[in-house]
Amino acid sequence: MPKYYPVMLDVRGREAIVVGGNKVAAEKAASLFASGAGVTVLSPTFCAELLEQAESRQVTLRRKAYEPGDLAGAFVVVAVADNPELVQAIWAETQERGQLVNIVDVPAYCNFILPSILRREQLTVAVSTEGASPGLAKRIRQELEAYFPLAYGPYLRLAALARSYLRDSGVSYEQRDAFFADFFTSDALAQLIKGNTVEATAITTDLLGRYGVVVAAGTLDASLEEEKEYGYRGA
Repeated sequence: MPKYYPVMLDVRGREAIVVGGNKVAAEKAASLFASGAGVTVLSPTFCAELLEQAESRQVTLRRKAYEPGDLAGAFVVVAVADNPELVQAIWAETQERGQLVNIVDVPAYCNFILPSILRREQLTVAVSTEGASPGLAKRIRQELEAYFPLAYGPYLRLAALARSYLRDSGVSYEQRDAFFADFFTSDALAQLIKGNTVEATAITTDLLGRYGVVVAAGTLDASLEEEKEYGYRGA
């Protein structure tokens, strides 16, 4: 098995092709769509989930069996296939075109593999066994859900806001790093878990003040809500 190089892949506006029409293919298509890809699904038949995705315009369905040439234009290909000849054909075409390809549960015919993902808005936790046991990776990810509650979403938004204020105020990288050491050990996350957003922003405002950045608690609280409504800053 290769020693995989972990990356976060930007597929926004890129063409993705999923070969297969079952529930596993539907899961892969939904994940690609959620990440901003334009998704086409290729199969003679489609499960109910894929038909629903097509109805809501998340994916485009092509009702046909795969043939060489069907993968033209794709940035990334995900295939659900257990027919050895089909696997070989998809692999050969993607290698000829230099495409990223994952053939589900056939790691020898993948140039990337998909980890089990835990998302909390901007926080992404990926668990991989490098193809040795995807089922175990899934269970490890489920175990981690207890350690990363939903409050990590606003927690990361609050951290991103704090970072922007620190950077805009000319605080050095070393001081910013020290700030986040304090932020991490503060009570901000505990307050967000309890639903006390105002208290969490007050704690953050006080911490910013210690680093020479003066921000009204009400301003930070309003900014946090605005970030939630209109999207998140890069952190």
